[in-house]
Amino acid sequence: MSDQQEEAGPQHIAIIMDGNGRWAKQRGQARALGHRAGVKATRNVVEACAQRGVKCLTLFAFSSENWNRPADEVSSLMSLFLEVLQREVDVLNKNDIRVRFIGERSQLSERLQKRLAKAEEQTAGNARMDLVLAVAYGGRWDIVKAAQQVAADVAAGKLAASDIDDTHLQQYLSLTGLSEPDLLIRTGGERRISNFLLWDLAYAELYFTDVLWPDFADSDLDAAIEFFSHRERRFGRTGDQLGGA
Repeated sequence: MSDQQEEAGPQHIAIIMDGNGRWAKQRGQARALGHRAGVKATRNVVEACAQRGVKCLTLFAFSSENWNRPADEVSSLMSLFLEVLQREVDVLNKNDIRVRFIGERSQLSERLQKRLAKAEEQTAGNARMDLVLAVAYGGRWDIVKAAQQVAADVAAGKLAASDIDDTHLQQYLSLTGLSEPDLLIRTGGERRISNFLLWDLAYAELYFTDVLWPDFADSDLDAAIEFFSHRERRFGRTGDQLGGA
């Protein structure tokens, strides 16, 4: 990849990591083994994004709707989160990567909540890349939470209803303080965003691939970045305006 391509590359990538269960099923394995295989792909993509100069990587690890999955699969996923956090946070810290979690933490076990908070505290001073993990997260939940906080400020007299605009509301969303995603990648063949970052993805480029998440490799990441590099991002303007015509 050329320097020019790198400069034009996405600064914030969001990924819906889909296909772990199907990957396992194709091999006659339990879905839990597919999630474990997905951990390796996650580790690789974090390293690859940092190497490519990406400033923020947001991963959809567990959605609000995933609570509806079989209880044994949910339990296995929660145990896997704990295991991975205990194993990987030191490595992320050594690589100057800051970890941040978004989602409804009150739905998680107290042990997992404490581990998330510890990981954030341990990596708070890092600056190479932000790694955001969405756990028990939903885009609608995010917007509702922000609206509730704005309503509370209006009720308390801290804010007039007429002063509310998109910039103000955005300050209450989970990704506040970070740039909006430039590129969304979804693996596994589905062509939808599944209640992920509904507000923040308003102008993101959307890249869908049939590759199942455990098989997602550096070459697949580069294909997504290459796709992005050829997009004309107009943000409501015309191509002529961007070209200075």
